[in-house]
Amino acid sequence: MLGRAQRTLKRKVCYSGVGVHFGKAAMLTLEPAEENTGVVFSHHAASEQYIPARLANVCGTGRSTTLSLDGSVISTVEHLLASLYSFGVDNVRIYCSEDEIPIGDGSAQVFMDLIDQAGIQEQEQTVQIARLAHPVYYQYQDTILAAFPSDEFKISYTLHYSHNSTIGTQYRSLVISEESFRKEIAPCRTFALYSELCFLMEKGLIGGGCVGNAVLFKDDGVISLGKLRFPDEPVRHKILDLIGDLSLVGTPFLAHVIAVGSGHSSNIALGNRILEALQHEQELVK
Repeated sequence: MLGRAQRTLKRKVCYSGVGVHFGKAAMLTLEPAEENTGVVFSHHAASEQYIPARLANVCGTGRSTTLSLDGSVISTVEHLLASLYSFGVDNVRIYCSEDEIPIGDGSAQVFMDLIDQAGIQEQEQTVQIARLAHPVYYQYQDTILAAFPSDEFKISYTLHYSHNSTIGTQYRSLVISEESFRKEIAPCRTFALYSELCFLMEKGLIGGGCVGNAVLFKDDGVISLGKLRFPDEPVRHKILDLIGDLSLVGTPFLAHVIAVGSGHSSNIALGNRILEALQHEQELVK
């Protein structure tokens, strides 16, 4: 396995905003953390109870990824986690005053800006970067995910919306780095179909959703605050979600991930298979 210095933030940063699903205003605080802390969530700085950002703590994947531990819950973590992972931030304490991370403008831009504002500090201890040795797969109905051995972290995603001609079929393949994430992925906003709105509201979701934090796709056009940031913004946002969900593996890893029509539930399923493979490979090395 490869290694590099562990990294944390240089200083504390804060942001206040509204959660997209529950519609509650929340204060988000990111603080530096000691080596080997990992990425951990809590609702109060005075609390000693934290939720580690790990696959074992995933409790929900309905339109976002939710973590819980010992009765404490934090949802819509994927955009923030994708930003931390892509910037190589290993150790950080995250405090959120409500049960949902603020959505910002629906992209990862606000979290990228927070990391830039905080700065990144290398630490003395190292983190091991795992390399997948054998392919792993997950399939459910039309959703297919696979991860193959690679010397880089790469995602190739195919999005196919046969029921919405405005989105249609989109494909994007990208080696994920701080630079590519910053330019190609972070600005891409969450989206929904206009035809889904009633269903989502009946489910108690999108209580804080608006055209300022999501893109709506109709059969004959787009409802958005401003133009699309990329012609294929939806598939790029799917890559953003996938990065955040796979960061819950809990360690940096190298693989070529191929996804067709995946969402949070299938992302987590693949993440578990990657984690099992990496743990098995470590046992073989021992």
